[in-house]
Amino acid sequence: MSSPAPRYAPNDGVAESVRALIGDAWLDSFEAVGELTVLVKREGIADALRALRDELEYQQLMDIAGIDFPQRPERFEVAYMLLSVTRNHRIRLKLSTDEDTPVPSVTSLFPNAGWYEREVYDMFGVLFDGNPDLRRILTDYGFRGHPFRKDFPMTGYTELRWSEELKRVVSGPVRLNQDFRAFDFLSPWEGAAYVLPGDEKVEGVAPGAMTPAKAGEKKA
Repeated sequence: MSSPAPRYAPNDGVAESVRALIGDAWLDSFEAVGELTVLVKREGIADALRALRDELEYQQLMDIAGIDFPQRPERFEVAYMLLSVTRNHRIRLKLSTDEDTPVPSVTSLFPNAGWYEREVYDMFGVLFDGNPDLRRILTDYGFRGHPFRKDFPMTGYTELRWSEELKRVVSGPVRLNQDFRAFDFLSPWEGAAYVLPGDEKVEGVAPGAMTPAKAGEKKA
């Protein structure tokens, strides 16, 4: 093979074409690792995606992803990944929003966006105005919080466990029954003070030492 992966069309002139096409919705653009990202205004996302689909032949919406930056006033970024099959090119559109301001839904442009918007809502809590079925898609009924937010606790708030009394799986508050363990990273071959299993069967062997070593001897 001449290339280890399929080659995509170059980004030459694409940013200029997109900026001329979407007009006031444009904010900025940058290129990284061979991919072009265009920053757009939140309220202009639907018109921008429609223009790229109809005018620049980006026929497929491959994914919608969320990113959380808690230190920002608009803490969430929403990224839309588009693919042009005819032009063999990919492009990413990104916008910013906060916890209370909804993002216009694009389900009328790309029907599969409904699933992606539900996932971003479930994981990050981003609202989408116009989505006809905006409910959780990955977490369970009654789940508390949004697990991909940076301030979501690593343990979560609830846990599933087997109840021996009820003979079924039950849900309840997280209980950390085991304390944090203290690990001894000293190698047993370097002369640990404790007795290894089996050492008690051999006379004259220093605890934790290699087999030929005798008690009282030191390694060179």
